Amino acid sequence: MAFSDKLLSLKKEVLQESAPLFKKVEEIAETNTLKVLDAMRECKVSDSHFNTTSGYAYDDIGRGKLEELYAKIFGAERALVRTQFVSGTHALATVLFGILRPGDELVSLTGKPYDTMQTVIGYDNPSPGSLKEFGIQYKELPMEEGKVVVDKINHIVSRDTKLALIQRSRGYSMRNPLSIENIRKITAEVHRINPDCICFVDNCYGEFVDVLEPTQVGADIMAGSLIKNPGGGIAPTGGYIAGRDKLVELASYRLTAPGMGDELGASLANNRLLFQGLFLAPHVVSQAIKGAIFAAGMFEKLGYKTLPLGNEVRGDIIQAIELGSAEKLIAFCGGIQKYSPVDSFAKPEPWDMPGYADQVIMAAGTFVQGASIEFSADGPLRAPYNVYLQGGLTFEHAVIGIMGAAQAIEDLQS
Repeated sequence: MAFSDKLLSLKKEVLQESAPLFKKVEEIAETNTLKVLDAMRECKVSDSHFNTTSGYAYDDIGRGKLEELYAKIFGAERALVRTQFVSGTHALATVLFGILRPGDELVSLTGKPYDTMQTVIGYDNPSPGSLKEFGIQYKELPMEEGKVVVDKINHIVSRDTKLALIQRSRGYSMRNPLSIENIRKITAEVHRINPDCICFVDNCYGEFVDVLEPTQVGADIMAGSLIKNPGGGIAPTGGYIAGRDKLVELASYRLTAPGMGDELGASLANNRLLFQGLFLAPHVVSQAIKGAIFAAGMFEKLGYKTLPLGNEVRGDIIQAIELGSAEKLIAFCGGIQKYSPVDSFAKPEPWDMPGYADQVIMAAGTFVQGASIEFSADGPLRAPYNVYLQGGLTFEHAVIGIMGAAQAIEDLQS
């Protein structure tokens, strides 16, 4: 590892300055670990729940127990946890298509949605099969200075609004993620205006960052990916939906078919991976957050704009850094890839990634393809050339990878 004396000195400074922040992160991880353990004990998880099933998989006890566990941990009435979900976007789309009907009104309270959600909605140029093609009306409330203006929610949510979409994480933008307290205030205001409006939280990257989840502070339903936070770096694929009983039921009819819902769906992957990943998730998330804090501290000292700042409260595991040029973005991702456990010999290149308007470069030397809870970085090739760093199964790996990215940029400038 050939890191310059300058970077090694900065590393030492950042680690010393971040120690109090790390302590808080570790306290949250301990609280969440206890929450998971309590739920596993109450649900009586056994190794009999780890077996695979086939065919229709009626009465799959492992699948049922896993969903019972997710519902309890997330304070929800019901959960749908399946490897049949191909991504977080698939789980989110399943909720939207399961609940909304032609003529219904959908509003986004966090401005322009994430790139892949734009194609689901039919944002600018309607994609085949989008909500827009099915006659769903869409409006959005722009964020101001990176925040939801709660006092302006009544300008867009009305008695006619069926569902309010709340994106917890930043997507490809330079705004802070929503905290649990933000979500509490937003959902309370929506329900004050329209008690029947469904508050749906895109919880990707946010699980176990705080001691509470959106469904415990007012969200009616939420969804996320198992190859992000809740899979603990072990889940091989999949996604989850959790929330009010009837809403999750509607989503289940979209995943399978009307009348079938969550009664079917074989556990083709070993369920142990899903249970064990969930058990490890609070600790793994803490490792990722500590890595993000370290990255913010390093790149702040190197003169770059970071979001969040190293000492700010976090609502997700992502660290955004504004690099200012395509060359630096490519170099950064190359540095991350170099210190990856898988495909470290590969050189990341921008490509036309499905669902994205711009070319995207991605460093992802992960054991599970595309797993965002593992240490990775990506960003669209558009000004101001922000890179989005996420994950890290171990803090030690995150530190080494971040040093590698900083060294790659330093080498580029020398």
